[in-house]
Amino acid sequence: MAKRKKFKNNNGRRKRLEEKKPSRFTLPEQTKRLILLVCMCLAAAIITLSFFDLAGTGGDYFKRLSIFLFGKTVFILPLFLVGGGFAFWRLRYKNRWPVILAISLLILGTSAIFECLGEETRRGGWVGYLISLPFLKTFGLLATQIIFSSVILIGAVILWQFWQKPKLPLVKVPAGEEENQGLMKKIFGPKFKVKALESGTVAVPAPPLEIKQAPSVQEFKTRSVESFVNKDYHLPPTDLLESDKGVPSAGDIKINSTIIKRTLQNFDIQVEMSEVNIGPTVTQYTLKPAEGVKLSKITTLNNDLSLALASHPLRIEAPIPGRPLVGIEVPNKTRTVVRLKNLIEHPNFQNAASPLTISLGRDVAGNPMFADLARMPHLLVAGATGTGKTICLNSIIASLLYQCSPDILRLILIDPKRVEFPVYNELPHLLTPVILDAQKAINAFRWLITEMERRFDVLSRERARDISSYNEAVVKDGREPLPYIVLIVDELADLMMARGRDVEASVVRLAQMSRAVGIHLILATQRPSVEVITGLIKANITSRITFQVASQVDSRTILDASGAEKLLGAGDMLFVSAEIAKPRRIQAAYVSDKEVKKIAKFIKTQNPSAEGETPALEIAQELEKTLEQNLETDFMSGDEDPLYEEAKKLVIEAKKASSSLLQRRLKVGYARAARLIDILEERGVVGPGEGAKPREILISSPVAQPASAPPVGEVPEEEKDGWQKI
Repeated sequence: MAKRKKFKNNNGRRKRLEEKKPSRFTLPEQTKRLILLVCMCLAAAIITLSFFDLAGTGGDYFKRLSIFLFGKTVFILPLFLVGGGFAFWRLRYKNRWPVILAISLLILGTSAIFECLGEETRRGGWVGYLISLPFLKTFGLLATQIIFSSVILIGAVILWQFWQKPKLPLVKVPAGEEENQGLMKKIFGPKFKVKALESGTVAVPAPPLEIKQAPSVQEFKTRSVESFVNKDYHLPPTDLLESDKGVPSAGDIKINSTIIKRTLQNFDIQVEMSEVNIGPTVTQYTLKPAEGVKLSKITTLNNDLSLALASHPLRIEAPIPGRPLVGIEVPNKTRTVVRLKNLIEHPNFQNAASPLTISLGRDVAGNPMFADLARMPHLLVAGATGTGKTICLNSIIASLLYQCSPDILRLILIDPKRVEFPVYNELPHLLTPVILDAQKAINAFRWLITEMERRFDVLSRERARDISSYNEAVVKDGREPLPYIVLIVDELADLMMARGRDVEASVVRLAQMSRAVGIHLILATQRPSVEVITGLIKANITSRITFQVASQVDSRTILDASGAEKLLGAGDMLFVSAEIAKPRRIQAAYVSDKEVKKIAKFIKTQNPSAEGETPALEIAQELEKTLEQNLETDFMSGDEDPLYEEAKKLVIEAKKASSSLLQRRLKVGYARAARLIDILEERGVVGPGEGAKPREILISSPVAQPASAPPVGEVPEEEKDGWQKI
């Protein structure tokens, strides 16, 4: 009954509190701490002035009361008040009891010590007398002095915790935020070091991604590339692009670091906070776990850290590749756009040895990231709708156009969506106008295979191992070099749905063999399912970019690891390649449609002679004229055709067989349809042709015919015996 009564009283009190009208005016916690500091400093100032009779009657009364209570301690009381006030101001959480306890221990311990020091009574005031009297009678004078000296030491240690230099990370902010550092120093105090991160510097020295800078490499680039560049061709200037604007805002870094450390301590995980890296999208808080701590204990606390920081989603990188640290990536309060101009003007891009160097963006520390497409050698891009795939493809194309003339690079652009790539239609780099039809896309793949085989023959005659060594050799002889060819598909899923087997076979063959001859693939899809990104395609394309996806299953499909479902969208991506085993988080470079149009217009207007010097028209005509025949006959070199089962099922259901029927239903040419009819006749599915009469269908169900089926007209021996009995 007592418990029930208490419960009712608590409910009543709670209701009364809830009925109170809420305050309309609330102060921030930082302001409250500042007001408390001012009040305590004011009290210390009044006590100090009262010593010199400069505080008036009120000050005199205040002095007498202080001496009555604390005795000689009143002369050092202002120091305790000022120290406590600054400790309150530096406090980063609402629990003020540790500071109150420290000040109380200092005042009481000092008063008791003064009371024990001399024969005069009340040297420590009535407070010192009443506290020290029991101890003097129990322990004696010396022991009492030691006890209260320890009390003073304990209070000083507690108060010192709020004055010592915080063991918090070295914060690195992007260039351009120098104006904010003064405010950050005022907030964090002079002990918290803020260091500006210049463009191109890295938090911990690490080799640039796939970029090598050495005189010998630069000389090779000059010999093998620049020697056969069209002298009349003008590369687009960077003035066509926009520069970075603004800086990211990570919020209160010191508070977040403290929250992370204490949240982990609540789960018995001891860590030491290290540096903080402020990137364009997220801020990475690094920490070093104590010895014996399993990383799995930290990674399982993702939701708890997200709740404590009031920030979602978080990503934990454990460990950071190449470093004995764990990274916790927290979304920034304010994000910044990574512009392509600043990346293209970076020395790592300008001095890159490979003409196929592409700008990816900036990592979590704000460092520019580049990659060499020639070393990848193919790239797979995936992500949900609206996460930045097409913008990423545009930035890749712009990176290539900013360093390659049509003599060095040729492009084949496939855009089943019909709205993304038409702006590039009049570029002299294109081998054919932007391909919008799925059948023409298949033709392009087949033509690339033919071109790949031709290039292998050319390299074999020159005894060259790859296109770079071949171009270096032919340039010395004054002959025309081979340009790189990059095929870019904006939506692979559409092609896979239309002609999945043909597309997969072509992609796999090109991915396996085309690197040496300078042919590279960039395939993008918004549907990273196993029907689109098959096992064979994944096995042969190891370099992948993934933007935000809907589920962990999609992330594992493209990356073989989770994490993409926790990205923030709008260009936030993970990059993995053969040289980078663990996914690296990057904010992709942004290039607007307006900038893309400026680049295309400049290349067209400033290089009018380029169109006449390129074989784009001839190749386009060849693509339209001969690729259909190549597509139809490539699968006829063996006894089996991939469309055989489908053709057999079609003729059995239609109860008639003709080449025109297969042409219409399977959408193939006459040569392949006729070959399929011949295979069906050899397998005993249809009868022989009899002039204008239709062929006879010999079986009634689409059961797979064995390869050893007898020709039409011949009856197996076991069946002959059965007929004779009938």
